[in-house]
Amino acid sequence: MAFKLSDIDDTQAPLLDHLVELRTRLVRCVLALAVGFAVCLYFADPILGFLVQPLKGAFPDGEGQLIFTKLYEVFFVELKVALFAGFFVSFPIIANQLWAFVAPGLYAKEKKAFLPFLIATPILFAAGASLAYFVVMPTAFRWFLGFEGSAGGLEIEALPTAGDYLGLVMQFILAFGISFLLPVLLLLLNRAGIVTRAQLAGARRYVIVGVVAVAAVVTPPDPGSQLILAVPLLILFEGSLLLMRWQERGAPQKDNAEEATATEDQTDGTEAVAEEATQPKTES
Repeated sequence: MAFKLSDIDDTQAPLLDHLVELRTRLVRCVLALAVGFAVCLYFADPILGFLVQPLKGAFPDGEGQLIFTKLYEVFFVELKVALFAGFFVSFPIIANQLWAFVAPGLYAKEKKAFLPFLIATPILFAAGASLAYFVVMPTAFRWFLGFEGSAGGLEIEALPTAGDYLGLVMQFILAFGISFLLPVLLLLLNRAGIVTRAQLAGARRYVIVGVVAVAAVVTPPDPGSQLILAVPLLILFEGSLLLMRWQERGAPQKDNAEEATATEDQTDGTEAVAEEATQPKTES
């Protein structure tokens, strides 16, 4: 059976029914997040161990440690780790519930246009987070640890706290993951008719400045991290322009095909009416 998207829901449910449905969807989202949080809290130590690997690799073998200066710090770190991981685990369910609430109000054509962006969002976010974890964080941490040494006869040693380190890791992952959603934002704006490819191409120099500024703000103050974020963002921007050009080339062909189909249907209908009118009527 071919995959088919139904058109807009013809039912005219009152506002109260929509609010009740929204409440139900939100409750399901919260329950999914709670279950994901509980599961990830049970595995908080292995998840934290996974997150500290970039820092461990940046230290020399057998050296390096995470400390905590408050008695409750590690407890809250594990809670944050569980909540952070639980959101990613439950995101498919949350996205499905939001889509189920919005989809009945969309035409089939709008659903087909929106679905690719819904699928591309987690993929691009995961790509950005993977770049941050496997490339950016090890590079940045080695650069930070390069400031160890001595000054004025005193040793300067890195003793990162667990809370500060987790905050830095979350900043890296969220910054790169959200930044990699740039193509989704640009293509949605283009589909909505808010911006055109020509406008974006004409503003390329301003986009470059904006990307460099964003990379400087959302990443730690080391040039390596800023460069590693700025370059992929510029590549994604140029890739978005190429996709827009491809869509613009395909749009006239699609419109011509739809117009030809509509003309053919109209011609067939006219011929059918003419044929019916020319047939002799039988007397009763």
